[in-house]
Amino acid sequence: MTSDSALRIIATSETDQDIGRLMQELGRRARAAARKVALSSAQQRNVALRAMADALRARAACILAANAQDLADGKAAGLSASFMDRLALDEKRLAAIADAVAEVAELPDPLGRVLAQWTRPNGLRFERVATPLGVIAVIFESRPNVTADAGALCLKSGNAAILRAGSDSFRSSTEIAAAMREGLEAAGLPADAIQLVPTRDRAAVGEILAGLGGNVDVVVPRGGKSLVARVQNEARVPVFAHLDGNCHVYVDGTADLAMAREILLNAKLRRTGVCGAAETLLVDEACATTHLAPLVAALLEAGCAVRGDAAAQAVDARVTPATEEDWAIEYLDRIIAVKTVPGLDAAIDHVERYGSHHTDAIVTADEAAAARFLAEVDSAIVIHNASTQFADGGEFGFGAEIGIATGRMHARGPVGVEQLCSFKYRVHGAGQTRP
Repeated sequence: MTSDSALRIIATSETDQDIGRLMQELGRRARAAARKVALSSAQQRNVALRAMADALRARAACILAANAQDLADGKAAGLSASFMDRLALDEKRLAAIADAVAEVAELPDPLGRVLAQWTRPNGLRFERVATPLGVIAVIFESRPNVTADAGALCLKSGNAAILRAGSDSFRSSTEIAAAMREGLEAAGLPADAIQLVPTRDRAAVGEILAGLGGNVDVVVPRGGKSLVARVQNEARVPVFAHLDGNCHVYVDGTADLAMAREILLNAKLRRTGVCGAAETLLVDEACATTHLAPLVAALLEAGCAVRGDAAAQAVDARVTPATEEDWAIEYLDRIIAVKTVPGLDAAIDHVERYGSHHTDAIVTADEAAAARFLAEVDSAIVIHNASTQFADGGEFGFGAEIGIATGRMHARGPVGVEQLCSFKYRVHGAGQTRP
């Protein structure tokens, strides 16, 4: 059973046995495609990426129509405003998705890079060379753009992708995946290098986490705590963990107030539903008398609810009391927690206790304080005097991203094409034998 029509027939079934057959077939097809993609030239992969971008533009009406259906279902289901924002596409966002795919084609080829080389006294010459990971499974929730971003990055790095979209973005993601497969075929590459799981059944996730008979090399979860926790608990293959983004902005005692205000408003409110959105503001007691009230007022006047400690409540009656839980919450909404702290040590301790090791920023004119914050905060991304919303692969110059990894594996922070590569050793000799 190898045709797309056969897979669609299986996907309409409700039995775990049929879901298992469907997923095993996807895995086999992905592995076969991965071998071909790994041996393709950089030029051929780049042609495919540009063809994908063209197909996304050509299929815009179909993609937006599918997205409108997803949005209607989401509204009927009572999804939150931030969730709906992540789900929504329009002409501008879709154009940006297509442009991002085309931009991946312009990135340097990550494969075949000699990462290190050395020669031993016996004359053997060693090279560590970048190679594809193989088959990458991406499990994501509401963001349909992940379909394009993940597919493009996996292809550029010589990998095959199995994409499991959330039920809320299923129609949008299906149309986007069809455009990506069209681009692959236009370049003479196997369409199975990018496969969207053609069922909403959650049993498919369990099959992916079991490894699809050895055909999945790494899993990347993009979603809420429950999804990531399930992946980490059940996966029998390596995981690039993307935990929630409980991000902090710490305003140090030497911070310029105008700079702190602009950074804070952008970090919290540019887009509240992204993982790089700030969720907690920490203000040094050394500048609280001059900085706390105007920063809280700026947030409130911009329509952001503030939950604060006693000091924050004292400067504005509109601030509601913060609970212990508020320091650890990823709101993904127009809500922020505010706390005063007695200096840099306390700020670092708070971030380490409550943060998710995603992205944290310090606003300060003190270079020594900045250096300590950047060194001692153990997050994937640490920022000095800039918004936390720069936690994005495109902003790092990586092109698109497959996610922000918050673990400590080799892929940490924005996961771009280089992070989707492994390596092997090439050893060159001239007849040497081991004594």
